[in-house]
Amino acid sequence: YAGLAYPSVIEYLRKLGVTAIELMPIHQFVNDSFLQEKGLSNYWGYNTIGFFSPASRYYGPKGLIGFRDMVRAFHDAGIEVILDVVFNHTAETDEFGPTLSFRGIDNASYYVLKQDNPDLYENYSGCGNTFNVAHPRVLQLVMDSLRYWVEEMHVDGFRFDLAASLTRDSAFLAAIAQDPLLSRVKLIA
Repeated sequence: YAGLAYPSVIEYLRKLGVTAIELMPIHQFVNDSFLQEKGLSNYWGYNTIGFFSPASRYYGPKGLIGFRDMVRAFHDAGIEVILDVVFNHTAETDEFGPTLSFRGIDNASYYVLKQDNPDLYENYSGCGNTFNVAHPRVLQLVMDSLRYWVEEMHVDGFRFDLAASLTRDSAFLAAIAQDPLLSRVKLIA
């Protein structure tokens, strides 16, 4: 974050006329096993497992304070910060993927399962599973995460990865529209 907010970087973006930056997913994410087997790593961040924490690989010595400092520096330069967020699936992938968090807590609530065989996952995301935002507790988790990034980290909005699968059969859009904080930020789908 300190590198992105380095004064010469911000000045360059200002000279270009940039008024907003969108960061690829910064939530804590997991390297895919098929990449690790090849000695590669996932640097895109679209394999989220922690919705309240920036990926530790980006921290630098100041941790979360570094993220806030970056946002503040962009705001001081008149540049908004938008986060690309992945709430449509998680790093636990399909029924053969690792149990890292949600699957072990309450698989049937956190994921959309096939009605005719609840041992299998619906895969509307193309990534092995679909996060079940239609479930009230899962929706609450997502909304709490969004509010956290706005209230505590001061981001200006969100771009929702695979928004069509995220909003399928859920009250997600209505919840955002009714939320006094989130209904005022930039939302990109």
